[in-house]
Amino acid sequence: MTATARKTETEATAISATRTGTVVMIAKRPASKLNIRKPLAALCRNVLPPLVVLIGLLAVWQIACSNPGASLPPPSQVWIDSYDLIAFPFFDYGSQDIGLAWRVLISLERVAIGFGLAAVVGVFLGAVVGQSVWAMRGLDPIFQILRTVPPLAWLPLSLAAFQNSNPSAIFVIFITSIWPVIINTAVGVRNIPEDYRNIARVLRLNPLEFFIRIMVPAAAPYIFTGLRIGIGLSWLAIVAAEMLTGGVGIGFFIWDAWNSSRLSDIIVALAYIGVTGFVLDKLVALLGNVITRGTAKN
Repeated sequence: MTATARKTETEATAISATRTGTVVMIAKRPASKLNIRKPLAALCRNVLPPLVVLIGLLAVWQIACSNPGASLPPPSQVWIDSYDLIAFPFFDYGSQDIGLAWRVLISLERVAIGFGLAAVVGVFLGAVVGQSVWAMRGLDPIFQILRTVPPLAWLPLSLAAFQNSNPSAIFVIFITSIWPVIINTAVGVRNIPEDYRNIARVLRLNPLEFFIRIMVPAAAPYIFTGLRIGIGLSWLAIVAAEMLTGGVGIGFFIWDAWNSSRLSDIIVALAYIGVTGFVLDKLVALLGNVITRGTAKN
């Protein structure tokens, strides 16, 4: 039987069933199989190259530091010496004897406070500088001078002002991370299309409404670029500040491990710091892409 004959017979059967009132069950389409090729290809494309490079670097490190006179321990020795820090990041045996994950969380708490303040104040000041020509002429040179001051240079002044290590470290984070937020926000505000400003004049928006409804959405890609730079600087500043202020953060752990000649522990702590900084950057980038619908500058 040809395909045309089968089609004609099927149509005749359907017409006959319709006339007699018979209910005809229509065969369901076969369920499409789950296609895992695309996610698997994306996983290999994003994970496999850095994994290969990491394995290569570890191999070179192992070979270079395996000699008895090597000044740094090889990866195999780091695994043996610091197994507890690697395998049990959340152990807690006392105020100073805690896992590196707890130390990272303590440092992140300070970063959240300092960077949160810097984000709010930086966006506001950046909007003022970008919107007002006189504010830009008066404040921009001062900002350009202050942003070149190294983070640790602020630490003695903050200790003298606050008389406490915790607010001093938070101030160092704030003063370090605020400048890229201010500068990028100001650039974004200055690049707002003139049509947007004309629409605000037609709608007679007050300054607060213009800031919320026009300025912030239009400058959001620039703002999140500044926030990404700022969160990286915050993480750098807290580690450096904790080395001098003490406490139980990850920075003080590195300094204490150096004083105790525990090089393997320092290497593990550096890995924690690097991974945490990477995650923070990706979280801010993801938030920026969601809010700006993918228009944030990378």
